[in-house]
Amino acid sequence: MPFLAEPAYSHGTPARTAILLVNLGTPDAPTRGAVRRYLKEFLSDPRVVEIPRPLWWLILNGVILNFRPAKSAAKYAQIWDKDGSPLKLHTERQTKLLRGYLGEHGQAALVVDYAMRYGNPSIASALARLKDAHCERILVLPLYPQYAASTTATAFDAIADFFRQTRNIPELRLIKHFHDHPAYIAALAGGVRKHWAQHGKPDRLLMSFHGLPRYTLDRGDPYHCECQMTARLLAGALALAPDQYQLSFQSRFGRAEWLQPYTAATLAQWGSQGLRRVDVVCPGFVADCLETLEEIGIEGKAEFLNAGGKEFHAVACLNESDAWIQALAQIALEQLQGWDRAGASPDEPERSRRRALALGAPR
Repeated sequence: MPFLAEPAYSHGTPARTAILLVNLGTPDAPTRGAVRRYLKEFLSDPRVVEIPRPLWWLILNGVILNFRPAKSAAKYAQIWDKDGSPLKLHTERQTKLLRGYLGEHGQAALVVDYAMRYGNPSIASALARLKDAHCERILVLPLYPQYAASTTATAFDAIADFFRQTRNIPELRLIKHFHDHPAYIAALAGGVRKHWAQHGKPDRLLMSFHGLPRYTLDRGDPYHCECQMTARLLAGALALAPDQYQLSFQSRFGRAEWLQPYTAATLAQWGSQGLRRVDVVCPGFVADCLETLEEIGIEGKAEFLNAGGKEFHAVACLNESDAWIQALAQIALEQLQGWDRAGASPDEPERSRRRALALGAPR
């Protein structure tokens, strides 16, 4: 197999360290054609849909890609920003803010970039850019707080696919999850408190996570357990009693059983039970996107109000909040500690340790 061409190199060029943020992805436009291309790439991944390939090929190409793109495009059109996809815009801003924050705290040499697992910019294109920038150490930080084979693992698959074609492979570190990281939980809690300070508190808080088929739990995927842990930690940070919140799962697709309870059914049930106000927070998403803005903010609101509820609030995702950018920096720097010690001056490890401590990393 031929390898990809290596970037030009001059002896004495210093090696650099990079942080690569990875999010799920988005269509290039809210159109049927763009959504069809995106869904084809996404739903063709065997980690995303674990149905025998010949059968799934027929279902995907014969049914889903002929009918679903138009419906999904209409949903994307409802939440599309004038500058593009909300998910992509938030991810771009998070990348820029993280780069700036690290630079202000003595880490200006770090390269910070982002990629999408499906769609653009691709993981392959981002890794090529990092190699061109002489990055010999790359920390991959998937923006999925809870690990799942269909999200985090498939991002690692794409990275492996790129380096399978690469002659000179850089050092890699991969962050599996941060579902229980104190800085992430604190950022979540801060966002909810900010919302409540502006709008008052609800009768109940629903913590809605993206759903997965039930069989993923039975086959050993830790996602369900990590969502439960995040919910318990967030409830504790907000000092919520057990009857003041509930966890649920959204985005069910197909007829198979998925992780329960389902978000839509829970909202309908609460509305029919006479709950006046419900707030929904989505801890599994670090940036607002179709699943939070349309599925929760529009469809979820309608479910609750049509069932008899009176007031519905969708709490914004972490997006560009100061607490989240600081949490991202802390998560990354904890993983980077010690990596640059080889070949550094004798006092560089101590300077690196002090910089990490200044950003909140543990002693």
